[in-house]
Amino acid sequence: MNKNLNLFNTLTNKKEKFIPLNKENVGMYVCGPTVYDFPHIGNARPLVVFDVLFRLLKKIYGENNITYVRNITDIDDKIIDSSKKKNKSINELTEIVTKSFHKDCNYLNCLKPTFEPKATDHIKEMIKMVDDLIKNKHAYENKKHVYFSVTTFKEYGRLSNKNSKELVAGSRVEVSKYKKDPLDFVLWKPSEDNDPGWDSPWGRGRPGWHLECSVMSEKFLGKKFDLHGGGLDLVFPHHENEIAQSCCANKTNNFANYWIHNGFVTFDKEKMSKSIGNIVTINNLSNNINGQIVRLALLSTHYKQPLDWNEKLIEDSKNTLEKWYTQYDNNFSDEPSDDLLKSLLEDLNTPDYISKLHMLFDESSKGNKLSRSKFLSACKLIGLLEEDKKSWDNFKKSKAKVDESFIHKKIKDRNEARKKEDYKLADKIRKELEDNGVIIEDKQEKTIWKYK
Repeated sequence: MNKNLNLFNTLTNKKEKFIPLNKENVGMYVCGPTVYDFPHIGNARPLVVFDVLFRLLKKIYGENNITYVRNITDIDDKIIDSSKKKNKSINELTEIVTKSFHKDCNYLNCLKPTFEPKATDHIKEMIKMVDDLIKNKHAYENKKHVYFSVTTFKEYGRLSNKNSKELVAGSRVEVSKYKKDPLDFVLWKPSEDNDPGWDSPWGRGRPGWHLECSVMSEKFLGKKFDLHGGGLDLVFPHHENEIAQSCCANKTNNFANYWIHNGFVTFDKEKMSKSIGNIVTINNLSNNINGQIVRLALLSTHYKQPLDWNEKLIEDSKNTLEKWYTQYDNNFSDEPSDDLLKSLLEDLNTPDYISKLHMLFDESSKGNKLSRSKFLSACKLIGLLEEDKKSWDNFKKSKAKVDESFIHKKIKDRNEARKKEDYKLADKIRKELEDNGVIIEDKQEKTIWKYK
C-alpha cells in the first residue's frame, strides 16, 4: 500500500509528509483527561480522532511499531476545587472519573493506548525537571513558587503563531504577583495544608499542569518524538508551554516534530457551557445511543474543522449504520483498497473516506462479495461495524427513545416559544418530553430536567 501519510502540522502551519524518526518505533503523545468531572462530547472528539490515527499508523508501520501515550491528569486545581464542591476526597473523585473515562473509551470503541501514565506517579521526575530548568537559568523561584521565564526561550509563540503582546491580550494566562513577566508560567506551586502536596526543594507543593505532560512524554517517548496531539484549545498555553520547558530542560532544539489539533465541538451551534446547561456527557449518551453512532458522527466532519453536535447529525449517523448493518458479516479477509486509504492518508480525511464507504456499500448491496469484504474491512479500520449485528439490534431495543441532545434541543425550542408567548407550542413540547420519559421544571429563569 501507499505509505505516504500527509498531516497538517500546527507547528509549521502547513500540511507535510509524515516522516518518523524511527519507522520501527513511531511515538505519539495525546493529552488525556483531567479527571475532575465526567467527560463530555467535546472530550470524545480527540479520543476518536487520535484513535483513528493510531489505527492508521499501525496499518502503515506495523501492529507493534507504534507507541501511543495518553496521560491522565489526576492532580490539578480543578480537581481540588471539584472535590471540595462534591465533598469527596481527591482519590475518590479521580477514581470515579477515571473509571467513567475508561468506560467511555470502550463505549466509543477506542483502542487502549500503549501507555496511560498518571501524573501523580511521576512527581519525582517533575521535581527533577524543575530543578534542571532552574540550573539552566530558564526558571526562578519566588516565595516557594517556581516559574518558567518565557523571555529565555526565543522560540516561544511559534506554535500558536503569535508574538508576546498577542499572547498576553485576551489569553488564558494566569495572573500572579510572583511573576517577573505576565507570560511566565508556573512549574511548581505551594499547597495548602489540606490540599495534596509533595516535598520539594522549594517546599511542600504540587506541579503545574504543563509540566506534567512534558515529563510523562519524555519518560515514555524520549526527549524528541514524532507526534503530539490534542484539542485546538490546548495550542496556547498548554502545548506552547510544553515545548518551551521541554526544549530548555533537555537542551534540545525541538520537542515533537508534528503537532496535530482537532477543532471545537458546539452544541446546536452554541458553545457548550455548564452555565447554559448544554453540556452533553458521554456517559449520558451511552444510556440512549449506540457508541458506534457517536463515533461515526464525530468522524463525519474533518477533524480540523468545527463540529456541531445536533439531533440531525445523530439521526443521520444512526440511519447510515442501520443501512450498513444490512451487509454485516464477520467473515472477511480483504484489505481496504489503496483508493480508499488515500482519503485517510491525506490528513485523515474521514468525510471523504465515509463517502467512499457509501459507494462500496452500494456495490456490496448488489451482491458483489469482493465489495462486501472490502467494505467491512474498511469500516473496521476506522473502528466501525466491529460489534456484531445481534448486539447492534439488542442495543436499539433496550434503550430509551430520546437522548440528552434531543432534550436540550426541545428545551431550547420551548424557551423560544415562551419568549414569543406561544404557550400552546410550549405546552406541546413539555408534553412531548413527558411522553418520552423526561420531566422539566422552570426554576429561577432556568429550565432543569430529569428522567422519570
